[in-house]
Amino acid sequence: MPNQQISRSAYRVIMLVLLALLFLAVNMFSNVMFRTARVDLTENRLYTVSEGTKDVAASIEEPITLRFFYSEKLANDFSRIRIYAGHVRDMLEEMRARSGGMIRLEVIDPEPFSEEEDLAMSLGLKGAPTQSGDIIYFGLVGTNSVDGLESIPFFTDEREQYLEYDIARMIQNLSRPERPVLGIVTNLPLDTGTGGLMSAMRGESLPFMIYEELRDRFELEFLEQQFEAVPGRVDVLMIAHPKPLDPRTLYAIDQFVMRGGHVLAFLDPHSEVSLTAGPNGEPIRGYTEMSDLGPLLESWGVHYDPTKIVGDRTMAQRVRTGMDARRQESDYVIWLAVPRGNVATDDIVTSDVVRLNLGTAGYLTPIEGATTTFAPIVFSSEDSKLYDVDYVKQGPRPDDLLRGFEPSGERYTIAARLSGPVRSAFDAQPEAVAVDEDGRPLQRRSGEKVGEHIATSKSDTNIIVFADSDIFDDRFWVRTDSYLGERIAQPIADNAVFIMSAIDNLMGSNELISLRARDKIDRPFTVVEELRRTAERRFLAEQEELERRVAEAERKLTELQIGGQGANGAPSEAEADAIERFRAELLDSRKKLREVQRDLRRDVEGLGANLRFVNIALVPLVLAILATAAAVLRYRRRKARVEKGA
Repeated sequence: MPNQQISRSAYRVIMLVLLALLFLAVNMFSNVMFRTARVDLTENRLYTVSEGTKDVAASIEEPITLRFFYSEKLANDFSRIRIYAGHVRDMLEEMRARSGGMIRLEVIDPEPFSEEEDLAMSLGLKGAPTQSGDIIYFGLVGTNSVDGLESIPFFTDEREQYLEYDIARMIQNLSRPERPVLGIVTNLPLDTGTGGLMSAMRGESLPFMIYEELRDRFELEFLEQQFEAVPGRVDVLMIAHPKPLDPRTLYAIDQFVMRGGHVLAFLDPHSEVSLTAGPNGEPIRGYTEMSDLGPLLESWGVHYDPTKIVGDRTMAQRVRTGMDARRQESDYVIWLAVPRGNVATDDIVTSDVVRLNLGTAGYLTPIEGATTTFAPIVFSSEDSKLYDVDYVKQGPRPDDLLRGFEPSGERYTIAARLSGPVRSAFDAQPEAVAVDEDGRPLQRRSGEKVGEHIATSKSDTNIIVFADSDIFDDRFWVRTDSYLGERIAQPIADNAVFIMSAIDNLMGSNELISLRARDKIDRPFTVVEELRRTAERRFLAEQEELERRVAEAERKLTELQIGGQGANGAPSEAEADAIERFRAELLDSRKKLREVQRDLRRDVEGLGANLRFVNIALVPLVLAILATAAAVLRYRRRKARVEKGA
């Protein structure tokens, strides 16, 4: 009997040991085999690897080495970095698994005063100092077989939503023997930024953040704004608010399109950048307020009116006015915050755009009978109207623009894609074009000879025209900060997403487009916004009525004063009555204004309270009720089985 008891005890101990070993084995196996497995329950599938990433990884033809430098031991006390590092490593493992063995991944822990730390420093990685004086490295370096090198100096929180894109872009850059060439024709200070050329000469210039993105992604070829041919190595020509172009320059662009070249054009009826990007916020030297491409647009099948600016009450940006203590901000209807509902989600360029911030944009319309297909990709709401440029130049206040706003009920196209065959805008080569001894036009920049005049495009064109150039301006779409000596961009809108996606698409490289803007930058509370806008319209209407009453009262007082005064210069009885009525009207109007503001605050606060209740109390309460109901149901079923067995 004792032996049997000992045998049972030993059996139980052995079973417990085996179960513990099985538990450890299952955990180790899952850590190895299911390291990259995850369930993405986010609304916008933020952590799901896109098809673009798979295509980039699968298209690698030469071996690539990725070195992930992560100070794992030092980062144990920093939960945010530790969690983010796990996400980065999962992404790298996923890309390595899909590369067919073409990606070699090395994970390096650069301990203090080690050779690995020296290597990280020599490769240009940035370290984040801790309070103890140690340095945490958290970056990535990629190399290829021809000494190409790409790096992410430090994975910052601000770029986490672009993690997949940043890594995929690095891999694609390393897998290409040469970067594609982007030709640029512009009168904007893209490469010098605010302050223009004078600031650049003093070493104080900060290029626009979009220019930094372009320089990192493409080889840039700046063309002077008078040229006779587009260099043959240019893959895509970007025209961003140019000066007025002479016939031979327009002809060069025309023939570039006829040969199958792709164009991305940003035009503007009223450039905010040109007017404020100079020294001390003044216009830049040699600025042009308006830009146009004249006959080229007509030949491409689009009409652009440079004398009109689109105003949109629904999409108006909020700006600080400082003119009314009761309202520090107001809707500025000629600066547009274009939401996702006003971009073409079925176009690959705008499919991931959530918000665009624009300033004084124009509009486009298709030309009847054109050979091209006109497809709007950015457009206004129906709560919009057109303003004359001359009126906007006078600098009307935001409230002035809102007063008497009568929407046309029409949607205005701000950006459009043009595709299909195109006929040349020229019947022959302009006489101003320089020619060689054989009568053929010369290409001044490279000496290459240009062929004969092409009257019809050799293939279907792919052109994108955008009636705004302020999309490039940093103040509209990004907040910049300095971290470890480098500028870090914190996007508040998708302006760069649109520009880079458009160029990628026109370059014929669509893999990276689906990787941009993986996180939603701005998700406005549309109900709250509509409540605010409605109340502010009432506020402005009351304000306008108040001003009318004041003017009317002053007119009546003037008439009474002309009619005479009472004894000793005191107001007459009629004047006293008029003054009293004026004061009563003034007090009544102010009371109504306060009521409007109080109603606005009450509506917004009430909605906020409801949202807090839903998020904090209602959802947990519903889950608790469901869990209790499930427990009660299981108990009843178990009790019924017991009673049935008995």
